[in-house]
Amino acid sequence: MDGLPGAFDTESYEKKIEALLNEIDEVNATGKYRPDWESLSSHPVPEWYKNSRFGIFIHWGAYSVPAYLNEWYPRMMYYKGNPVYRHHVRKYGRQFPYRKFIDSFTAPEFDADKWLETIAAAGAQFVMPVAEHHDGYKLYDSDLSRWTTVKQAMRRDVLGELKASAEKHGIVFTTSSHRAEHFWFMNGAQTLGYRTEANDSRYSDFYGPMATVEKRNGLYAMLRGERGIIPTEEWLKDWLAHSAELVKKYRPKALYFDWWVWIPEFRPYMKKFLAYYYNLAEVWGEQVAVEYKSDALMYGAGIYDRERGQLSGFSPSVWQSDTATAKNAWCHCTTNRYKTAAEIAAVMADVISKNGVFVLNIGPYADGRLHEKDMEILTALGKWTKQNAAALFSSSPYKLFGEGRRHKAESFGDSLKYTSRDIRYTYKPCHVYAFVLKPHSKGIYKLKSLRADRDEFGFVIKGVSANGQPLKWRQTSKALIIEKPGTADTMPVVFDIEID
Repeated sequence: MDGLPGAFDTESYEKKIEALLNEIDEVNATGKYRPDWESLSSHPVPEWYKNSRFGIFIHWGAYSVPAYLNEWYPRMMYYKGNPVYRHHVRKYGRQFPYRKFIDSFTAPEFDADKWLETIAAAGAQFVMPVAEHHDGYKLYDSDLSRWTTVKQAMRRDVLGELKASAEKHGIVFTTSSHRAEHFWFMNGAQTLGYRTEANDSRYSDFYGPMATVEKRNGLYAMLRGERGIIPTEEWLKDWLAHSAELVKKYRPKALYFDWWVWIPEFRPYMKKFLAYYYNLAEVWGEQVAVEYKSDALMYGAGIYDRERGQLSGFSPSVWQSDTATAKNAWCHCTTNRYKTAAEIAAVMADVISKNGVFVLNIGPYADGRLHEKDMEILTALGKWTKQNAAALFSSSPYKLFGEGRRHKAESFGDSLKYTSRDIRYTYKPCHVYAFVLKPHSKGIYKLKSLRADRDEFGFVIKGVSANGQPLKWRQTSKALIIEKPGTADTMPVVFDIEID
């Protein structure tokens, strides 16, 4: 053993895994939900989630210490031919292991209350800190790992502190697990051409199985990612047990899974997990949800998520879109390029108009401070969401989501440049809300979908306002034309159209 606190005990670990697996079967044998799609698809979407519309994702971990390029640093540092490998060798040396970043991840400035105060002020209804990313380092207290912020240098239960603070601030606590991908995430070390600590059996419980089908090393092999890799039964049981422990100990009201759980081998284990989580929630008296990508779950068994992307139109079922303040990364990096608050607000309006829930990621500094750009963006969003709360949070989709250019139904496609002709709608009785995604330079807005046409828009317009201020308007056979003088607006303009 390496002498680190809580050195890995294989026999004890296997017993704990087995005990959790037995517990899952016992709960599912007597619970309301069975581990089959027919039963799981009957699980309702939580009311709190339907009404949320806006949440905050947080990517923070040991990868925030090198803070270079993106949160895939621990994978890319083992593959030649990419900027991270070159940066790592130049700055730290090729024998500097990823594990060493944990020693510097002490976060002396971390204050959960400061984070949640900022998040609450932004108008977010829930928070979703990452519990464990692909690197296998847990930000919570786990009986299944010594590689946690509780047992290593930080000596703090990050997830527990954020949960307590969220509840104090009236914010729903949720979390995410990206553990599935840890099966292969560090596999570049297998083909690097020289030994590193990742190949040392004393640390195998940290670096993971490093499964690979590639014999080459380099950019091509790294980009192939998980293709062709099949998880072992041992790993699938490991994933199931770790997922079960997470929800049992922290009781999140939603759990987000990253993409690799979509492969067929995960399906029987995912069904067991969903039944276990949903059955536990019945005992807790809580409404919970699981968010997923691709077709990892059967339709209706969870909430579909689109990463950095949207749907092309309105969805009858509530769905989720997640993106980040930074264009190139989910964590803080010195190389980050940031979006503007106006760009982010436009995407938020687009998502909500299509019956979606918008999730925005921030990436704190390694020392625990929120990044200045994140705070600037959240402050601007807070002012905008407060002014337009009725249109965002107390509304439902209108009969059409909007007008203007239409998004492709795809992930990684949230960079569309909007104009004043791109308009999105929401609704509540006696009100249609129109979001103009980019202000018009002359303050003249033409809403073609609300033109005088009994077949398309037969309501009587009683008045139009923005931020509580009445505006001049006229309705023609071609458009509802609204005048909003001034060109100081940068955020999407929101009109409250009162109807009878």
